[in-house]
Amino acid sequence: MSTLLIMKAADFAARAHRRQRRKDEEATPYVNHVIEVAFLLAQAGCDAEVVAAGLLHDTIEDTGVTYDELEVEFGPRIADLVAAVTDDKSLPKQVRKEKQVEHARAASAEIGAIKTADKISNLRSIHSAPPAGWSVERRIEYVAWAHRVVSSLPSPNEALMAEYSAARALHGE
Repeated sequence: MSTLLIMKAADFAARAHRRQRRKDEEATPYVNHVIEVAFLLAQAGCDAEVVAAGLLHDTIEDTGVTYDELEVEFGPRIADLVAAVTDDKSLPKQVRKEKQVEHARAASAEIGAIKTADKISNLRSIHSAPPAGWSVERRIEYVAWAHRVVSSLPSPNEALMAEYSAARALHGE
């Protein structure tokens, strides 16, 4: 059942993100990001529902998928995990970033794992294929902000923290 759940989430995420691309010069398919997040979660020993939530973590925020759709398709736990890591895009960017730091302080272990895996993936991407037009200063600011989020998590996953440290090291941190 867990394999089926993860594949269902992968299929759902691929369909939801099918038209999205990363902001790098190659316009990498966005689905690569959510697959990497899910892989990191699986590698760190997270359960199938957390891995599925990793695949789905940007669907509400970036694709128009609703909480209710996720709840019907995947149940309340996965929908709640995705909702907990979803930014409110109606807020200004700086406010959203500060709210991520604030919310990190009260995050469960599962939410913290998803947030950490997301930041690892983003740090790796910023190093290997930075968004077009991002200056060195903007990359440094992102790395510092990501660290504020991850270091605010109350119960970090040790395996993910090792990967996070390696991702920060790519940036000289």
